[in-house]
Amino acid sequence: MTTATRPRRSRGRRAAVRQTPLRTHWLLLTVLVLTLAAALLIQGYTRHMYGNTADGAARADGSSAAVPEQVRTGGPVIAASEDGSARTARPATGTIALTFDDGPDPRWTPQVLDVLRRHGVHATFFTVGTQVADHPDLARRIVAEGHQIGVHTFTHADLSAVAPWRRTLELRESQLALAGAAGVTSTLFRPPYSAGNDALTDAGWDAVRQAGRDGYLTVLTTLDSEDWRRPGVEQIIAGATPKGRDGQVVLMHDAGGDRGQTVAALDVLLPRLQAAGWRFDTVSAAVGTTDPVHPATAAEHWQGLALVTVLGASSWVLDLLGWLLWAAGAIGVLRAIALLVAARRHKRLRARGWGPPITEPVSVIVPAYNESAGIEAAVRSLLASDHPVEVIVVDDGSTDGTADLVESLNLPYVRVFRQPNSGKPAALNLGLRYARAELVVMVDGDTVFEPDAVRMLVQPFADRRVGAVSGNAKVVNRGGLLGRWQHIEYVVGFNLDRRLFDLAECMPTVPGAVGAFRRSALLRIGGVAEETLAEDTDLTMALCRAGWRVVYEERARAWTEAPASLGALWRQRYRWCYGTLQAMWKHRGALRQRGQAGKLGRRGLLYLLMFQVLLPLLAPVVDVFTLYGLVFLDPVRITGLWLAFMLVQVAMGAYAFRLDGERLGPLWTLPLQQVVYRQLMYLVVIQSVCTALAGSRLRWQRMQRYGSLSVPPPAAGSAAGR
Repeated sequence: MTTATRPRRSRGRRAAVRQTPLRTHWLLLTVLVLTLAAALLIQGYTRHMYGNTADGAARADGSSAAVPEQVRTGGPVIAASEDGSARTARPATGTIALTFDDGPDPRWTPQVLDVLRRHGVHATFFTVGTQVADHPDLARRIVAEGHQIGVHTFTHADLSAVAPWRRTLELRESQLALAGAAGVTSTLFRPPYSAGNDALTDAGWDAVRQAGRDGYLTVLTTLDSEDWRRPGVEQIIAGATPKGRDGQVVLMHDAGGDRGQTVAALDVLLPRLQAAGWRFDTVSAAVGTTDPVHPATAAEHWQGLALVTVLGASSWVLDLLGWLLWAAGAIGVLRAIALLVAARRHKRLRARGWGPPITEPVSVIVPAYNESAGIEAAVRSLLASDHPVEVIVVDDGSTDGTADLVESLNLPYVRVFRQPNSGKPAALNLGLRYARAELVVMVDGDTVFEPDAVRMLVQPFADRRVGAVSGNAKVVNRGGLLGRWQHIEYVVGFNLDRRLFDLAECMPTVPGAVGAFRRSALLRIGGVAEETLAEDTDLTMALCRAGWRVVYEERARAWTEAPASLGALWRQRYRWCYGTLQAMWKHRGALRQRGQAGKLGRRGLLYLLMFQVLLPLLAPVVDVFTLYGLVFLDPVRITGLWLAFMLVQVAMGAYAFRLDGERLGPLWTLPLQQVVYRQLMYLVVIQSVCTALAGSRLRWQRMQRYGSLSVPPPAAGSAAGR
């Protein structure tokens, strides 16, 4: 055994970086998620909590014993007072108050207004607050053209079926919508799902009384055109034509569905009734009351503008979110198809072999920092290889006796080198300096190799274009949910991606746990760089940019310890993700290059950006939207979509496990992985992106070792499928 000391302190990352704790980005993320949730709640409340069914389509049933006789037999315009009494009025003889409900609608309201203007008729429009907020220009046009505007609640809620506070809220928000959109307020009110006086129930009368106490004039109907049924133009005309000369309040609709028949009927009805001597007017003019529409105060106008702005912004957010989710879903499906097709093709290609067998000795470099828990198992597994190797252990200033332990083993073909604590890149570069072989395998100190792993790992070097080879890292401590989830991630996520990267010739990472390199290629690019926390990714990308191919050999299996706690997992993935972002930024120039470098840039980097950065950033949005769908949309449909997504994930997992010769048992935890584990990984990405954008840097974080490795590894034979 040879021992050497490198006294010069390398410019390692521990000396070069600082750690700036971030807190504001979590606050920002929380605010963004809460804002999104609020926007979705607003949309859910205003769009999906209550129906948009036309008023005539739903008639309330119930007792009417509490409705005063003068209301049941009186006129359709009702002024209810606080003491329970009421006054009613009806349009003058020969006068029709033409009313339209449920608007404004961007398609039908302008057509109705055009017909009314053409025939010189003024009507009354009972508008829904959310519709006014969505189409404020139409509300302004209604007022500007001399029509009367009234409120029809904010969400078209059935006020007879809601609590008193909801009634007040519905009317108040409707007034604010009018104030913000058209600069007016109105005390003219029509309850949704109302009809004539004789159809008023006790619950409906209670709503009318409350509206009266709040200063509203309630308007019911005397003639229902039933245009909401779309029975045909002639039927609508017949329904809206008075039988005598008594004044009428006629109900029609300018929204809530296809109103083409209503528009056509109006064009015939208006001149026909005018020719018969009927006069059309607004509700207040028809019954002889003062105008209920007044200019909004400055406070009401600004509050209304704020409400309209919030509703418009939430609608825009929901539309954008919908498009993003559809795009993400389509991209995800395409990715799944691409991964499965690539895996199948990769399996067939690798069965053909690489060329003449590679039998030359290999130098194995093991950088070690406080690896006493597993270093013996790692070294002994390497010496048990069926391929000639020399093992170089570089102790990076360990304080737990790692180097002493390896030296005490007195194993042949093992050399130990010590250096002051300088970081993993410095340790690897020191190992390269003393390596004797052209082919170099780099392995973490917490990893054990299967006997044929080194031989399999170096066979691709028969192709002179290959500069590096990624092996197949497998989780050894896969007990418990966290272990199973990481096992699934390694088999499904990492290895399927590597097969795709291999075929596309854009492999971005040879994992530190199991990878092989041409020593001459590494020396040509200056060895292992120290600028990033993901030295394996940085090194792989540098080789690709230098024109070398990087391939994946799934038969080269090595077993590694995965984090056994959420805290340790977070620290490991945080370092990986942040380091990958550093490497992507460092090698962004590959996007403009040609040849092998261009393949890395325009294939590998864009793939990483899409699926490891941008899509994970959408994960909280997807979760919030899923809850939104379960509450406000069709829960059966949302659940079905989630189950379909899960079925795709399970199918991909089963195929990946089959390719790797793994038992399918752990896949039962896949649904839980999607709900819990994936969220943690998404938060890691968010934290890493925020750290990068803030310009902060991280220290290298060593994972806690558990000493769960042994030689041979547990179930290695069955896992290898041999």
